[in-house]
Amino acid sequence: MYLLGYDIGSSSIKAALVRAKDGVQIDLVQYPAKEMEMIAQQAGWAEQQPQLWWDNLCKATKKIIQNHQIDATEIKGIGIAYQMHGLVLVDKNQEVLRPSIIWCDSRAVPIGKQAFEDMGEAYCLSHLLNSPGNFTASKLKWVKDNEPVIYERIHKIMLPGDYIAMKLSGEICTTVSGLSEGIFWDFKNDALSDELMTYYGIDKNLIPTIQPTFSQQGNVSQKAALATGLAAGTPITYRAGDQPNNALSLNVLRPGEVAATGGTSGVVYGVVDTPAYDTQSRVNGFAHVNHEKENPHIGILLCINGAGIQYSWLKNQVADQQESYESMEAKLSQIPIGSDGLRILPFGNGAERMLANQSPGAQLINLNFNRHQQAHLYRAGLEGIAFSFVYGMEILKEMGLNLSVIRVGNDNLFQSNTFSTTIATLVDSKIEVMKTTGAIGAAKAAGVAVGIYTSLEEAMSNNQLVKSYLPLTQKEEHQAAYDLWRNDLKRILNHKEVKKS
Repeated sequence: MYLLGYDIGSSSIKAALVRAKDGVQIDLVQYPAKEMEMIAQQAGWAEQQPQLWWDNLCKATKKIIQNHQIDATEIKGIGIAYQMHGLVLVDKNQEVLRPSIIWCDSRAVPIGKQAFEDMGEAYCLSHLLNSPGNFTASKLKWVKDNEPVIYERIHKIMLPGDYIAMKLSGEICTTVSGLSEGIFWDFKNDALSDELMTYYGIDKNLIPTIQPTFSQQGNVSQKAALATGLAAGTPITYRAGDQPNNALSLNVLRPGEVAATGGTSGVVYGVVDTPAYDTQSRVNGFAHVNHEKENPHIGILLCINGAGIQYSWLKNQVADQQESYESMEAKLSQIPIGSDGLRILPFGNGAERMLANQSPGAQLINLNFNRHQQAHLYRAGLEGIAFSFVYGMEILKEMGLNLSVIRVGNDNLFQSNTFSTTIATLVDSKIEVMKTTGAIGAAKAAGVAVGIYTSLEEAMSNNQLVKSYLPLTQKEEHQAAYDLWRNDLKRILNHKEVKKS
């Protein structure tokens, strides 16, 4: 028997095949080889065609089945992880009405800010755990205000994972965890937020049926079976946003545990046992995958939009054509801590929540034409992303989260020794790298829902520790470089505030 997990990212689609009896990964397939296209019709906008996700999922699924010549009927459950905060709109025929407004799109920032003021900070933080901000509900309000013809045709709104489940099964549903990430959920009343829906003028009928995170959420249809190679009737039994799912994959399920990821965006995610919020709304609180009203598990999420996307930009636009991330790491490791005074702010991928939804843009500071070379840019790029993680982690420490141990997957930015040890040194933490991915975690989670595993802890118990990063002895050098970077950021943010006033 097997389990199948998907991770629907904005860069690619990953599919993982896991052997059910012992949770061992059989295969992991990623499509496409190059990052999927984003549509940016205006500055600060980011959209994708949902059909692109589906097409690549079909290709990945067929390949993973063909690679091992498995009988598709042996796949006993499907789990879905997906990029958070996106908005997908479909009509009564389940046809998509417009491109998805995805997580890093900033157009709804003013709408969410006004809602925060009008509804009141006290209500929003105590009931929603967040400002409405630039989240799914505010993006829907933007469509209502700016594309009324499209809005009138909406049958249901969905998150990206809800859309994939619909394509697989023909059924439309969602979860409390998903609704909370869209800022639709009232934690005090354990229900859709009447106040938010009324304020935005959104009909509750647009919200899909709510299903438990671990449950029977539909079965693969005959049409989807033909498109993917799956067996018709295969149950879909789990879905969650990529960051709660990443935490689950790393066995971060209990209060006090912390996970991180460094992909296109960067995230630190800690679990607490009470509905908690940041009074300045710089980080977010969502229902974790194992959240229950009587047994709260809230994921506190720090998100940095400009993370891996900045380093991939350096690779694609600055590095030589034959350069790999491994060769870039080898070169930058020869450059001293602080990159000989060169500093890069990585915030070029939309409004940054931890910076009060400001968009300072990516900044290259103190470039010396006679001194700095490619390798300096590589190191300054990685240091800038690491420093942005540290800047955000200082907020989490203020909220009382313990960052002494952080678990991460063995992929993306945390494969870099420079990146990882910079964070470990400045935060004084141990970073444990585990052999797992979001797609593998989603597959195992599906196994919990169909009864193959008795608990989440059992499902995640065989995660393998690959390596650990420990703080380096050069704390003073790292701190000096970070202080210069942080001062640059504060100066730029203050300058933008002065210009606005």
